[in-house]
Amino acid sequence: MPAYMIFIREEPVRDPAEMEMYRKKNAGGASVFKLKPLVVYGAIEAVEGKAPDGVVVLEFPTVEEARAWYNSPAYQAAIPHRKKAADYRAIIVEGM
Repeated sequence: MPAYMIFIREEPVRDPAEMEMYRKKNAGGASVFKLKPLVVYGAIEAVEGKAPDGVVVLEFPTVEEARAWYNSPAYQAAIPHRKKAADYRAIIVEGM
């Protein structure tokens, strides 16, 4: 069953240098794990509530694969830079 890793950026990036470092450290994850980017900061239209600043949706074959990617040493090394750069929520959702 597919799973989706969703990142919701609440406010604009406050530290572009840290965001760039996050991007560099996070590069290559798709080659090691079976992930497929579905949404990467596309245009947002809020139909209810306040729109977030940005959204990323990654598809994985399973919840286990999504967890493995998130918990991998490479991604764990990138996370502190994302957290310094902007406020995010990150969730895994099981698909149908």
